[in-house]
Amino acid sequence: MVADALRTTRGTALPGDRASRARLALIGLVVLTIATAVLALGVGPAMLRPFGVTRILLAGPHGDVASLADTLIVWQIRLPRVILGALVGASLAAVGAMMQGLFRNPLADPGLVGVSSGAAFAAVATIVLSGGLLAPYHALAGIYALPLGAFGGGLVATLLIYRIGTLAGRSSMALMLLAGIALGALAAAGTGFLVYVSNDAQLRDLTFWSLGGLGGANWTKLAAAGPMMVAALAFAPFVARGLNGIVLGEAEAFHLGIRVQLLKRVTIVIVALATGAAVAVSGTIGFVGIVVPHLLRLWLGPDHRHLLPASALAGACLLLCADMIARLVVAPAELPIGILTAAIGAPVFLWILLHRRSVEDF
Repeated sequence: MVADALRTTRGTALPGDRASRARLALIGLVVLTIATAVLALGVGPAMLRPFGVTRILLAGPHGDVASLADTLIVWQIRLPRVILGALVGASLAAVGAMMQGLFRNPLADPGLVGVSSGAAFAAVATIVLSGGLLAPYHALAGIYALPLGAFGGGLVATLLIYRIGTLAGRSSMALMLLAGIALGALAAAGTGFLVYVSNDAQLRDLTFWSLGGLGGANWTKLAAAGPMMVAALAFAPFVARGLNGIVLGEAEAFHLGIRVQLLKRVTIVIVALATGAAVAVSGTIGFVGIVVPHLLRLWLGPDHRHLLPASALAGACLLLCADMIARLVVAPAELPIGILTAAIGAPVFLWILLHRRSVEDF
């Protein structure tokens, strides 16, 4: 592992490195993501063939290559849902990889260390208090109220975790994980209280939102949360080299020329931005951020220059596949995606625990 980290930090190749495999995997994941997105556009109560979907997309929203109903289904209903699902899956998986690298712990994940709980608490508060205490904020922020609120909640939770786990300029990753668990429980208690005092309409919305899903996806939600997730994913590659170095330890990373404290701050903001925006539009979807990057690390190695984009692409594919299953398994109703990801992710998470008994085995 030390050799891998030194190679990826200095940019020199060592015998048997996995760079070629990673490049091929990235090409394959790009193709797979595009194919999955096209397939997802055709799946639903009105089934459309991939070739027909492609023709509709190439013709544009006002094209006449298909019936008006099929064109409206693809452009107004399914396309924003597919784009939003891909962004949510990519964001959750990429920030999971970043947190695992920053915490030097293969079990770190926004959902496990309290970031998602903080974002969810702020999102629920934004919904429940929209007609009262937070009415001026809603009037000022408009459609951005929910994603900005969730981002703020995730940022505050992450900063608190970082602050508690840092003493005299040095961070204790074990203490951060424990602090995250405690803050996550506190945020969950606050969320439960807000749900209890909500009215019937809010309670129904919050119940389905808490299970995770893309059922309410539209161009408005995409316009509100999409730019935040795109920005986070765009900045993620710039911390890859620093994450490669910090795997060796903070002192070693500093001697390699990495500005460790700046790296932590930037990574924290990216994690909070992506997690907050994803939670705001899709609810709490678990295990994507822990399962995808961990399995890819076993296959492609610890180089974050490859791991981050591969995790984003694989996360997008996973969530799009889960969304297709959710639309088909109980049709014409929809199964919440969070149930599916938990059903898939929990056994894999248990497998990780059984095969890596020590959290230091990274």
